[in-house]
Order: sequence, then C-alpha cells, then structure tokens
Amino acid sequence: MDTDGRMFLARGKVATRLPAQDLDRARRFYAEVLGLEPVDERPGGLLYRCGGVDFVLFRSTGASPGTFTQMAWEVADIEVAVAELRRRGVEFEEVDVPGLRTVGGIAEVEGNYSSKGYRGERGAWFHDSEGNLLAIGEPVV
Repeated sequence: MDTDGRMFLARGKVATRLPAQDLDRARRFYAEVLGLEPVDERPGGLLYRCGGVDFVLFRSTGASPGTFTQMAWEVADIEVAVAELRRRGVEFEEVDVPGLRTVGGIAEVEGNYSSKGYRGERGAWFHDSEGNLLAIGEPVV
C-alpha cells in the first residue's frame, strides 16, 4: 500500500505467464506459427514482448485446461490476421453459445469495453502448442 493507504498495483506493469509442458515445442510454435522470438530467456522460461507488454512461457508440469482466454492481441484487421495465421496452420475455434457465435472463426462481440470508446469487438480464438487458449481481437469503433 502507498503511504496514503491506496493500493500501488494500479501503477504496476502487468505481464502474462503461460505454462508450457514442452518449452522447445512452444518456442517453435511461437516462432514458426506466430512469428515471435523471445527477447530474453533463462532456464525454464522465455520472455516475449509485443507492443511494449511482456509475456512469459514457462516450463510447467501443469497444463492449462484451455477453456478460457489466457492472452489476447489487439489487431488492426482481424480478417487479415486470421487469414495469415490459418496459412501458417492455426485452427480457429468455432463457438456457438448464447451471446457468442463465430462465423468463419470470427465473432462479433457487441458493447465490449465501451469505456475504451469502442462499440464492440471482433474476436477469434485458437490454442497454442501447449493448449493455452489465445485470442486476437479488432476493436469496432
């Protein structure tokens, strides 16, 4: 806590941590499929930086259930991003639940984060080599 009693975390940086049961396989997937290379590494961990924000793949005996979005990228054109990732072998999830349905792998999300000035978002989800559920999104302004 700060000296005035408020929490200090709001000023801190946030970084995602994603488990990888096979760190070498994960490194190949992130390089060959997503086009990302680590900016730093240590035994058991790979540090990546996208848009000034860090995320880490770490060797883990545990695995994500892959049932919820663990990390997402915001892109300028989701159609282009989905097409390129498909060309590289990514299989996008098809979702059809109340309030969320994908068509061709892309969902229209109404009213998503209106505080950011967006009317909504278009989103697409896929799993990495380790079963982590990742997403890409395009703001609808």
